[in-house]
Amino acid sequence: MTTVSSLHFQNQMETEAFAKTLALWARPGLVIALEGDLGAGKSTMARALIRALAGEATEFDIPSPTFPIIQTYDVTRIPVAHVDLYRLSSAEEIEGIGLSEVISTHFTMIEWPGLAENCLPLSTLHINLQGSGESRQVQLALGGAWIQIFTRNKSIEYFIANSNWKGASRAFFEGDASSRRYEKLSKNGEHVLLMDMPQRPDGPPVKFGKPYSQIAHLAEGIQAVVSINTHLNQDFGYSAPVVFQADIPSGLAMMEELGNNVYGKLMLQGKDMTDPMLEAAALLADLAQRAPLSRLENWGATFIVPPYDEQAQLIEVGLLPQWFWQHLHGTEAPVDLEGSFEEIWKTLLPLARQATPQIVLRDFHSPNLLWLPERQGIKRVGLIDTQDAVMGHAAYDLVSMIQDARVDIPDDLASRTFAHYIALRRDKGFSETDFCTAYAILGAQRATKILGIFARLNKRDGKPAYLKHMPRVSRYLAQNLQHPELAPLKHWFEAHVPEALTIGRA
Repeated sequence: MTTVSSLHFQNQMETEAFAKTLALWARPGLVIALEGDLGAGKSTMARALIRALAGEATEFDIPSPTFPIIQTYDVTRIPVAHVDLYRLSSAEEIEGIGLSEVISTHFTMIEWPGLAENCLPLSTLHINLQGSGESRQVQLALGGAWIQIFTRNKSIEYFIANSNWKGASRAFFEGDASSRRYEKLSKNGEHVLLMDMPQRPDGPPVKFGKPYSQIAHLAEGIQAVVSINTHLNQDFGYSAPVVFQADIPSGLAMMEELGNNVYGKLMLQGKDMTDPMLEAAALLADLAQRAPLSRLENWGATFIVPPYDEQAQLIEVGLLPQWFWQHLHGTEAPVDLEGSFEEIWKTLLPLARQATPQIVLRDFHSPNLLWLPERQGIKRVGLIDTQDAVMGHAAYDLVSMIQDARVDIPDDLASRTFAHYIALRRDKGFSETDFCTAYAILGAQRATKILGIFARLNKRDGKPAYLKHMPRVSRYLAQNLQHPELAPLKHWFEAHVPEALTIGRA
């Protein structure tokens, strides 16, 4: 544990501001142990944290947990537990209230934590408050992830202080399963997004002495984000977020906020998605007819868009025998099974090669597309999460959008979107037959990869929520395997992993 020098808060406003900063980093498994005498402000800080996690506009009561001992909240952006151990008299009572289980699933704040010291995780922030009136002396002791959090927060504060957004308020905007997180900065009625994406360390080698991310060409730093967004925005005129400021070594950037009209949310709300889908197809058709450029020169650096080569595509489909097999059987897949699977893909993937590779965004689907009706033409399609772009075949992005893993696209809209794209592909040398073959192969490749990823998220990362999408992806896989060129792959699945084709169906 590392002890940090004391802080001094002159009034309650400063105390609550500090709590709001802590709320930016809250996630299940982290603990804050609040220490100090009666009236020192432990409950004040806890309540400020809970309100920040619920959103300032949310109105609800935050009662003292003195009598229930553990008070949980589901109106917050993550599960939160407010604990008060004042009434307990022995450490033995801690086990009886299930505190360890709560800590594992909630962001937990504990008042009077002394009796719980033995069950507190390494990632505990001890806050000791002393003082009277509104003034407080605060002693911090950090452990585990809190050390990294405070270091990262200091870098962000420095970045903001040396920008045009000095003095802006910060609010949590979004975080995902990767190392990326976003904050919304607000100042004088204007907003900008802060992207926090520190350079990702290499994982363990999985093949050829390289980590998975390197073989699959996944972005490992913010350079990819600012380079690709700037290319799409400035060179092609697409609605990728404008990058206003970036500190590449620190992994920080400020960029345009494109709003909240995410395709996936609009679909779940039952909105008519005809125009958004057709316009997105038009954007892809436009992209396919652009002169490809893999060497990007911007932001004082050179970024090379990597190829979507055979090694990348094979390591992705290899997730199915590696993780989906475990999901089904609880054991590792036989080595010869993995080998026969890979050999079939080696015969198929060359049929989905484009003579002149183009930029492929790779994550062109409902969570990463935004509808901007106030703009014109294909600029109405907002593009985010472009950092994993590669040079590959145009069919990949179209199949990613139409065969969306998270939401159902109505069959008639899917067919109309595909036909609209084909009608717009008037570039010389375009073959609809070859494109349809590549579409089926890459659709099967993507569905295979996603089944492996969802199984991995459940097994390795403890995120079972993704399993509910497996039936949809299974349908896509079965649909793509109907193409005559994929007959050998269809036979392989039917012989070895037929479950992958029938998930959710009797």
